This record gives sequence, structure tokens and C-alpha cells, in this order.
Amino acid sequence: MSGICFIISAPSGSGKSTLVNELRKFVANLEFSVSYTTRQPRGSEQDGQEYHFISREAFEGMIMHDEFLEWALVFGNYYGTARRIIEEAEHRGHDVLLDIDVQGASQVKERLQGAVSIFILPPSRAELESRLQKRSMSEHVPADEIRRRLDAARREIANYPNYDYILVNERIEPSVDKLVAIVESERARRSGKDLSARDKEYLETSEKCLKSRMERQIRSILDSFDVSTPTALPTREVTGR
Repeated sequence: MSGICFIISAPSGSGKSTLVNELRKFVANLEFSVSYTTRQPRGSEQDGQEYHFISREAFEGMIMHDEFLEWALVFGNYYGTARRIIEEAEHRGHDVLLDIDVQGASQVKERLQGAVSIFILPPSRAELESRLQKRSMSEHVPADEIRRRLDAARREIANYPNYDYILVNERIEPSVDKLVAIVESERARRSGKDLSARDKEYLETSEKCLKSRMERQIRSILDSFDVSTPTALPTREVTGR
């Protein structure tokens, strides 16, 4: 692949969708990969925007024909990224942004050399629970579903060492700035051209988000989720999208 594949993962309720939408406003030639799913649309979701909503039979047919770069069975529903989306972006000379879970990210990293992975963390477990509760009021999510998502979040967060960058989403504006810096610095670094003054600013900002630089800063967040040491990737039935 000639372009760069950027992978973003985060526990449900971390603000990932908002960050991705804002990132796309500021960065040109970055195509968002709309995943396929067999679950029903929620709230104001529309086919072809948040997801491609298809039947279980259609999804399993795509699996049989090896049409997915990665796919998952999550809480009883299929989710997947079609290979053609990556191929079409490459043909246009664009980079691509994948919004996928930790298992999908692992699959993509294995199959696409040079893919850049970013994990978004909430400031704490308490903050994530508060965000999920607020969302439940509009989406009518039952209390047991919130508990399940919090449990899934802890398992997902334990996989943070598998990512290149860690971003703590406390406030939208600075988080968007960091995301932009990560994308633009990776582009500049791989262009082979001399870095401009702005490129150097992006590089300085992005390097602060490198996983190796974030270990101490995120310790309290990991402790709030009772995550002490890295664990194996969770099974697909207990992760969330």
C-alpha cells in the first residue's frame, strides 16, 4: 500500500467518533473506512455514513469470498472492514483511517506493513461511566449494557501496549490537535522531504503521544480500570464497537 493506514481504537464512550469527525475536517486526502455491520442502526445513524448495514447472510457471504481485511463477531453482530476500501484509497493516492477494535487492529497491523495505530483513552473509569450513562439517556441503553461496556473497556485498555500512540481524551480541542499532529507528522516523516517549521511542530507534538512516552502519564488511568499488566487480546465476543 502506497498510502498510510491509520488505525484508531478506543473503548465505547471515549469520544472516538467525535474526534474522528473533527480530524477529517482538518486533514485532506484522508479517507474514512466505513465498516460493515449486521447490527441495527442506532438513533440517527444512516446507512453508508456510520456503517454499511447489511444482513447476516450478506456478511457471511463476504467472509466466504475473503472480501474483508478484518472482521469480528461482537456482542452477537458482525463488523468488518472491506479490502476494496483500502484498495480504492490507495488507487486515489490517499491515506485511509480505520475505526476498529483491538482485535481488528491486530489483524490489520499483521497484514499492512507500516500501519500506524492510535489508542484513545478516557481520563478515568469514572469519566467513562459518566459518558456512557449520558449516552444511555438518548440511546435508551439498559444498565446491564453499560456494565458490559465498562467490563469490555477494561479488557480493551489492557491492550494499549500494542499501539504506537496513546491519546487521553480529556477535552476535544487539544485531542483533535494531537490527532492532526500524529497524522501530519507521519506523512512528513515518510515523504522523504526536508521538514518544514510546521512539520517540526507536528513532530514535537506527536512524539509526546508515543506509547513509550505515555506510560507514566496513563498509570492512574490504568489503575482506575484495574489494569496492572498487559494481557492477551480479548476474544471477539467480549469486545465492543
